[in-house]
Amino acid sequence: MNHRQRLESCLAGSPPDRPPVALWRHFPVDDQAPNSLAAATLAFQQTFDFDFVKVSPSSSFCLRDWGVEDEWRGSTEGTRDYTRRVIHKPEDWEDLPVLDPHKGHLAEQLKCLRLLVEELGSETPVIQTVFNPLSQGKNLAGQQTLLSHIRRYPEAVRAGLKVIAESTQRFVEAAGETGISGIFFAVQHAQYGMLSTEEYQSFGRHFDLRVLESAEDSWFNVLHLHGDEVMFDQFLDYPVAVINWHDRESPPSLSEAQKRFSGVVCGGLQRWDTMVLGTSDAVSREVGEAIRSTEGIRFILGTGCVLPVIAPYGNIMAARRAVER
Repeated sequence: MNHRQRLESCLAGSPPDRPPVALWRHFPVDDQAPNSLAAATLAFQQTFDFDFVKVSPSSSFCLRDWGVEDEWRGSTEGTRDYTRRVIHKPEDWEDLPVLDPHKGHLAEQLKCLRLLVEELGSETPVIQTVFNPLSQGKNLAGQQTLLSHIRRYPEAVRAGLKVIAESTQRFVEAAGETGISGIFFAVQHAQYGMLSTEEYQSFGRHFDLRVLESAEDSWFNVLHLHGDEVMFDQFLDYPVAVINWHDRESPPSLSEAQKRFSGVVCGGLQRWDTMVLGTSDAVSREVGEAIRSTEGIRFILGTGCVLPVIAPYGNIMAARRAVER
């Protein structure tokens, strides 16, 4: 099977020739221009030959046209630190304009996608990272400001999230025209230690589903639930083919999740203790455990989140080779 055929078999619930596998990482500095991000992403894929390519721009790619600023300070996850926010007062939420995806930094990301699709062709699916509106709101305002405004000025926040959702919808539609296979929809606030279920329903779900409507024609949409103690069961009806979460750090386990979710689960590897600090033998053991727990069906091997940039080459290759066995 080629990469696409293997994933299509996996999504259909049929046993593929081997379990699909994909790891993804940030490319700091290189992620500041479409050509260099595409080149770095391609080099990573050419080295490890994963079953799909998840494009990982800096989280500010969708926010810079609103005026945020950030800089690279050496995070081992490859992420950048925000140095300028644009939402400080409640009324700032209501002043956000709807963005045009064919202008500014959003247009540059579309160029990156076109370069990748052209190079990789139809047999290797490409999916674009899309942060959900609430996550974008956090980066526009800062975490504490966002949570404070949700509880003190809910209508102002909803007004801002409506604009963010519309801007994201437009970008997703434009991204679909580049030939990508879907989106990697990142949700960061569906954690019981951060929001209540009612708060997420009010400030997250409605805007999430609006964005996902724009990706409904794509066949390979992945939902990422970030963090600890995630609200897994609140997302079982989201229109996505795959759910990825920190399964080695936060419940449910892969096998438990398969009993609840009718689609495909993605995970199995502990990204710090194993992929960064462990050995290739430890990686192979975790791969074996994950395959046994899922019987290799409706399962994609991956980490629960982005692979740290300091993960050793040998451990990444061990994960890639282990599925061949």
